[in-house]
Amino acid sequence: MGIASGPIVSNFESNPGHVGYYLVRKLVLIELYHVRNNNVCGGLPARLARVGLVILALAIIGAISAHPQSKTGAAAANTNSSSPLESVLTQIDSASAQFRNAEADFVWDQYQKVVNETDTQKGKVYYRRIGKGETQMSANIQSPDQKFLVVADGKVRLYQPKIQQVNEYDAGKNREQFQSFLVLGFGGRGHDLPKQFDVKFGGYENVNGVKTAKLELSPKAPNVKNMFNQIVIWIDPARGISLKQQFFEPSGDYRIANYSNIKLNVKVRDDVFKLHTSGSIKTVKGK
Repeated sequence: MGIASGPIVSNFESNPGHVGYYLVRKLVLIELYHVRNNNVCGGLPARLARVGLVILALAIIGAISAHPQSKTGAAAANTNSSSPLESVLTQIDSASAQFRNAEADFVWDQYQKVVNETDTQKGKVYYRRIGKGETQMSANIQSPDQKFLVVADGKVRLYQPKIQQVNEYDAGKNREQFQSFLVLGFGGRGHDLPKQFDVKFGGYENVNGVKTAKLELSPKAPNVKNMFNQIVIWIDPARGISLKQQFFEPSGDYRIANYSNIKLNVKVRDDVFKLHTSGSIKTVKGK
């Protein structure tokens, strides 16, 4: 079974508007391959494929600003100024303008229908906006196996101490487009959503004691819709932060991301956004 149709760098260069999509898709295919075959591919342990969960938990909502706005998207963005949805999107816009950095605890669950199993990852995630339109992200995955993920300077780098290996993916000349895939309810603008999704307001729901707006998103881009036929986010409009996201796949699989202990605009150490390795490290660059 083939894992990917071509080098990831080629996908970056030939489809700059879909940088994050191709990275996510490649990682998902690797993940599914390991799940179904319970072996290794290209020397990468099966657990390495779980990096797909990391990227997927961050990628899709941010992807809304990476694709050119279609005429349909432009029309959809003109929502009724008195509607509850318009009010929520406007609140998120206001919060986005004030966003500098954030940190939170996370629980990422991946349900696989074919085997009726759920894989769970827990840890801490950090974001910071360091310039106009540029965001860095770092994740300290603490269980079941410790891993460190840093997205900065146009690169995605995953360090696995257990096997002393760093995997690296470079966005190359499409760094700006790649940046837009980082914001998943952490600093993104509300009115960017209708550009790439049909957005439905699902009412208000309580999540961990917080009143959140439930937004049901149906992707407009066929390639994204082939991955996720629906995405639901529960967002605190006042802070512009998602406390929960759920990604539904056509296969019946789904992914859930839960965030708690969220801190906004507090001091985040610079070294959080750097990989701290020790010993002899093998670096594997994405192809």
